[in-house]
Formats: sequence, C-alpha cells, structure tokens
Amino acid sequence: MKPFIIFTAAALAVSLGACSTMSSNEKASKQAEVRKATQSSLGKFYKADPKLQSEVAKAPGYGIFTTYGLSFIIGGAGGSGLVHDNRTKTDTFMDEAQASAGVQAGVAQMDTLIIFKTQEAMQNFVEKGWVAGGGGVAQAGAKGESVGPGTGGNVIADATYYTLTPNGLQAGFAGAGTKFWKSKDLN
Repeated sequence: MKPFIIFTAAALAVSLGACSTMSSNEKASKQAEVRKATQSSLGKFYKADPKLQSEVAKAPGYGIFTTYGLSFIIGGAGGSGLVHDNRTKTDTFMDEAQASAGVQAGVAQMDTLIIFKTQEAMQNFVEKGWVAGGGGVAQAGAKGESVGPGTGGNVIADATYYTLTPNGLQAGFAGAGTKFWKSKDLN
C-alpha cells in the first residue's frame, strides 16, 4: 500500500506543476501539443455523440481536458487542456488535478468536455478555476466508451460537463476533488 501512496503523491506533485521556466520555443511546442490533443478529444466526443458538435459551435465557449490517473484506495490524476472562447477565438491553457479516496481501483485516461452556457460562466471558470467533489464511477475502456453529462458532484453553474473514458478501467465509489486553474507556463 505504501508504494501506491508514494506514487499517488508524486503524481499529484507533478500534475500540480513544479515551477519551471520554458523558452518561447518550448512554450509554443507545448501549446501546439495541447491544441492537437484538444482537437483529438473533440473528435472522440463528436463521434460518440454527433449532437455535441452543434452544441459546442453554438456555445460561448468550451473547455476540454485530458487526464491520466491511477487509483487503488487512494487515487490521483492530472492533466491539461484549454478553454476556447468562441466569440474571440482565443485559448486559455489550463491544468487539472484530482485526488480521491474510497473503495476504488483502476488506471484510466479520461477526456472531459465542458460546454459553457454563458460568457460569464466561462470567464468565472477561467479566472477563478473550479473545484468539485465526486461520486461513484464504473467505466470501462474502449469497449465500454460512454459519453454523457457528468454525475456525482461535478456540476458547473451554467455549463454542461461530459466525460469519455476511451482507455482504461475504473470502478468503485470515492470522495474526490478536482481543481482546474490557468497554466502559468502556457499563458
């Protein structure tokens, strides 16, 4: 059990972003990676539910994140993504971290899509970040793909929250916290 706790703590520390200084070339390269991952994730969501494409196009903006995590009693996950403002066509790069504890086990990649219903909701998310609690999860990888509004404590005012687990397996019930914030290195 100790190795899992140590691994989880290390994963969270890395995902929270140790201070680093990037050159402008490194920054541009990392931004391009995040944009590429965003487009790939959007394609997966649109394939799973084609109606999401028109929802995203009509919305003031959207956020999309890819998270990787490990859990066994105690879990941790981290990832990155961006919030795209459809009106101004600008991207705000953001980071995400999750921590959980409960009856759970799994390794997973998860894509999250947040479609904002108002400009104010999107600005609040970008400027203040967001913290949420969690509930139960039972999702399987490629053969068990699911897309639907997030459940548990994952509620963002004036937004719809979707998750997709294309790779991995998670099962159990846990109390969880998720935090989103602006990336200091990429903005």
